[in-house]
Amino acid sequence: MSTRSIHYKQENAIDAPFHAHIYYDDATREFAAQLRRALWRAHAEGGTVLYVGEMRDRAVGPHPVPQFEIHFVEGALPAILPLLAASGLRVLVHPLTDDDLADHTTLARWIGEPLVLDLSVLDPPGLNQGVARFGKSDF
Repeated sequence: MSTRSIHYKQENAIDAPFHAHIYYDDATREFAAQLRRALWRAHAEGGTVLYVGEMRDRAVGPHPVPQFEIHFVEGALPAILPLLAASGLRVLVHPLTDDDLADHTTLARWIGEPLVLDLSVLDPPGLNQGVARFGKSDF
């Protein structure tokens, strides 16, 4: 991805990169897996989801509980947010800028009860490794 991608937020908001982290526990894992499969189908059919990550059954990065992530662009928010809200699962939705801390805090929105994230593992401003991996991999 080019350096230009980092600046989509300012240049072309509709193409700005976004992530959503969908959290689950033992009781909701199968439902989360069903949602993941539906999102994967939407991705495979050329829908609004650009990437669907693996289910991570442990804490990873700043995320203290099991989760999987999806990648999409800001223009897809009107289609994706209602779907995630209807799932009943806890979800963190955030842009992907060059400030990882702000992405996960002040720029983020929660669907459901927020979690306390491990902010100590996030990249310092200007060094966000997430931009380089947007749409390519998960943790």
